[in-house]
Amino acid sequence: EHWRVIFVTLFINWAVKPFSMALLGWLFIGWLFRPYLPEDQIDSYIAGLIILAAAPCTAMVFVWSNLTKGEPHFTLSQVALNDAIMVVAFAPIVGLLLGLSAITVPWDTLVLSVVLYIVIPVIIAQILRRSILASGGERAFDAILKTLQPLSLIALLATLVLLFGFQGEQIIAQPMIIAMLAVPILIQVYFNSGLAYLLNRISGEQHCVAGPSALIGASNFFE
Repeated sequence: EHWRVIFVTLFINWAVKPFSMALLGWLFIGWLFRPYLPEDQIDSYIAGLIILAAAPCTAMVFVWSNLTKGEPHFTLSQVALNDAIMVVAFAPIVGLLLGLSAITVPWDTLVLSVVLYIVIPVIIAQILRRSILASGGERAFDAILKTLQPLSLIALLATLVLLFGFQGEQIIAQPMIIAMLAVPILIQVYFNSGLAYLLNRISGEQHCVAGPSALIGASNFFE
């Protein structure tokens, strides 16, 4: 039903966003802001930007979709498809872009990140789903989902708090560096979300799917 919007989202997620972030990272961090950054950290900053944007978010986008009154079934389908693609595409894309930047990150580190953050959670979720359905059926499964729904949002927000908390000293000590790193991230988000929304509206898609598509297309796998 939503094949056009799914195609647009995949195009933005995997063919535009990683490469646009790499280009913006090279432009701003590797050139324009280079005189104001510690020379020994520049490659690390560019690598961080590339890794951040190489895959789409798979959690907070559900919250954003709800806020934009998005179509929940499309959002779920798009996120599930992105999860499947991420397993095979994340490491090669990151490896390619880091290689073009002359930055070395071990392949086992990239593969381990995919296993820890995607493969293992999916396997655990499927095991739990099958066991609940086998013991209590659809009714029990739906009841557990309703119970866990608010907890999942709390867990996501707690993850954000912890991520910023662990880096609190760095944020306070280097506010200008944080601000400079934020520039390519903000440009990337506005560019990709705007492009995704525009392409969807041109193709005739309604806001209920164009909105979530734009947010998913511009999202980053921040974990």
